[in-house]
Amino acid sequence: MHNERITHLTNSSNKKGKYVLYWMQKSQRVAYNHALSYAIEVANENMLPLVVVFVVTTTFLDANARHYTFMFEGLYEVKAKLEDLGITFVLKTGTFETVIPDLAREAHAVIFDFGYLRDERQWRRNVLDAIKQQSLPVKVTLIESDLIIPVRSAYDKVAYGAYVLRPHIMKKIAFFDDYTPLHELKNKGLLPIKSDYDINQIETLLAHLGINQTVGQSPYFKGGYTAAKEHLNTFMNDKLRHYLLRSDPSLKIQSYLSPYLHFGQISPLEIYREIITSPYLEEKEQFIEQLLVRRELAFNYVYYNKDYDQFGKMTEPWAYLTMETHQHDPRDPLYSDNDIEMGLTNDIYFNAAMDEMRITGFMANYMRMYWAKKIVTWTASYKHAYELIVTLNNRYFLDGRDPNSYVNIAWIFGKMDRPWPERAIFGTLRSMNESGLKKKFKIDTYVAQIDQLRKNDRK
Repeated sequence: MHNERITHLTNSSNKKGKYVLYWMQKSQRVAYNHALSYAIEVANENMLPLVVVFVVTTTFLDANARHYTFMFEGLYEVKAKLEDLGITFVLKTGTFETVIPDLAREAHAVIFDFGYLRDERQWRRNVLDAIKQQSLPVKVTLIESDLIIPVRSAYDKVAYGAYVLRPHIMKKIAFFDDYTPLHELKNKGLLPIKSDYDINQIETLLAHLGINQTVGQSPYFKGGYTAAKEHLNTFMNDKLRHYLLRSDPSLKIQSYLSPYLHFGQISPLEIYREIITSPYLEEKEQFIEQLLVRRELAFNYVYYNKDYDQFGKMTEPWAYLTMETHQHDPRDPLYSDNDIEMGLTNDIYFNAAMDEMRITGFMANYMRMYWAKKIVTWTASYKHAYELIVTLNNRYFLDGRDPNSYVNIAWIFGKMDRPWPERAIFGTLRSMNESGLKKKFKIDTYVAQIDQLRKNDRK
């Protein structure tokens, strides 16, 4: 593993430790998990067993039953695989700064995986502070595994656009194609550390945790590494050859991997290694552009811009200027938040996209842009439009609450874009309209597909 994935946060070590502890939070998988690999190496060096702990927080960024069900389905697989490898898996609830230090008291070393959003980074700071305040003699190491190029290695400040980051990413890929298969754990004793809940009983777990169940699980996406691999294999075998047509939502040729990447259930490096074997040169180059450059650009954005989700700090000065100039342009019609959320507008294409989002937890990227641009035209202020887009994104999308989400929403308001010819409401922000959909795509086929989706949902 490349040294730049590794950050030592403390220098002490507990020579009396009974196990090595890996706090799994972001990288919710066994395959291609650099943090797990490192934890096994440390355990083997000291002939110790390995404990993996996952801490459930019930208040993460508007997450609901849809997100938790998907996550728990993945963790169910993780637990089974780890135990097959002789590794103890523990599911805990409570605060991170209480649970992790409690387990760290008897640990030789503690390994964290890497977080990028503000809350994720704060969790890790809080745990590290608690360990230091309690003077626990344990070595703490942070391992980054959810980007191919670690965020701080790719670029050291906010990149204005893909053109800035792309050359840095491309010249470093070979150095960070660095994963090797897991070593076998030498001390395979499963330890009697009790989980707070049984991951096998997901419905009971949701009820006991008091998870918001107003948005139910997606009937079209199952969580976990096995499902992620099925999507990857289908994409490689049937869809990648058509990838240049991916913007047409009626063709259904997306990879559908974004929810699995969001929850860390599959590694971008594993996907990359599969994709580069494809004989379809232009298609795989465009996919790698999305997987590497665009995704890493989004993580760069949230990592270096602490106000990435604040309307007043998320885009460029020229964009704020044009929004200020056009703030009082007439909006007709104006829709309530509920009408927008329920897809009760005069735009059948928007309504179809909104219903797909509500029912499945997914939407093709081009329709996501159109969906968000329409909300801008139907709300009384840009700030309200931004906040409503973020709320709906976080509530319904399985891949919401993600760096990609925040940068894509900011793009709606001019981030990483350029001024366009002046128009009502949008000013010099890029606009989108129904005629563009009709010219580019089989958009009526898409509407018909969503009509069938609605009928299936009512059964």
